[in-house]
Amino acid sequence: MIMRYLDKENIENIATGASLFGAGGGGDPYVGKMMAISAIEKNGPVKLLSVDEVDDEDMYMPAASMGAPLVMTEKFPKGDEFTRAFNRLGKYLGKSIAGTFPMEAGGVNSMIPIVVAAQAGIPLVDCDGMGRAFPELQMTTFHLGGVSATPMVVTDEKGNLSILETVTDKWSERLARDQVVEMGASASVSLYPSTGRQMKQNGIKGIVTRCEEVGKIVKQHTKGKKWQLAQLLNLTQGFHLFDGKIVDISRETRGGFNYGEMTVQGLNDDEGQQMTIEFQNENLIAKRNGQIVTSVPDLICLTDMDSLVPSTSESIKYGKRITVLGLPADEKWRTKKGLETVGPKYFGYHFDYEPIESMVHREVKV
Repeated sequence: MIMRYLDKENIENIATGASLFGAGGGGDPYVGKMMAISAIEKNGPVKLLSVDEVDDEDMYMPAASMGAPLVMTEKFPKGDEFTRAFNRLGKYLGKSIAGTFPMEAGGVNSMIPIVVAAQAGIPLVDCDGMGRAFPELQMTTFHLGGVSATPMVVTDEKGNLSILETVTDKWSERLARDQVVEMGASASVSLYPSTGRQMKQNGIKGIVTRCEEVGKIVKQHTKGKKWQLAQLLNLTQGFHLFDGKIVDISRETRGGFNYGEMTVQGLNDDEGQQMTIEFQNENLIAKRNGQIVTSVPDLICLTDMDSLVPSTSESIKYGKRITVLGLPADEKWRTKKGLETVGPKYFGYHFDYEPIESMVHREVKV
């Protein structure tokens, strides 16, 4: 890919695709999309660079929202927090910042770097640190590669701001999470300052473009769900896991996270079957009739059953008809360190991870 500019249509498609890769988390795509569109309407289109086009020695930083996604639907950002966090960290480092990139794929956190890029007049780089969304700060491929999450900035819509330097990335998560809770369970952060070389070594390349391609497929509703679904599964190498209706859902906001579980009663070919999905911001495990069919780090993605428009865990309501997709995670997450960081045992489940490719053929009982 060569350098290009992102306009309103690009952003709408990226937001849709990022909401799918957000695996239930990553924030409301509508909120993120409107912030990004407003930013480019005011400041002009944003330049998108491939990772191969960045200079090895230049410094790049992501900007993101941290906290419980459900809170952001009621506690909207003021609009200047992201650039404030970004600029303050650059000043603290004493270095010129050449560009930004998303830390994760998600409806809001894929859009925030576009806002920063437009406001600061810098390019966006086509990579991220997850290839999906995860709930904690240390859950990035930059962490797997030894890049420190700190120094990092945490700030809120009131103007409160702190800079953290920690001994481990897990300490970054713990200390920043406490601050975010005090700031109302949602705040803005800038972290993992990285050189171009570190981005090339550790980033999930091409994620922005991949999100856009998903958005283009979902938009082509006149071609029908069968065509759309085939295109999505081919693009993502994913699996169609379940069709059904939400018949029960429980959720709570605790410690700066959304926790919950949903029960899906089967429809169509899944008539008479039941699926339960547990989440912590993002969907963690899916069970069919009590047997696990996929788990983190692989992606469990919910879409509207008719339109295939992605659904976040906080937007799911009783009675909604959904299609459940399972997508394989990037190979970086399937390493020993990757599974120690984001595998099922980290989230308190007592079973070993098995790739979705084999689990769809052999269900594992808890």
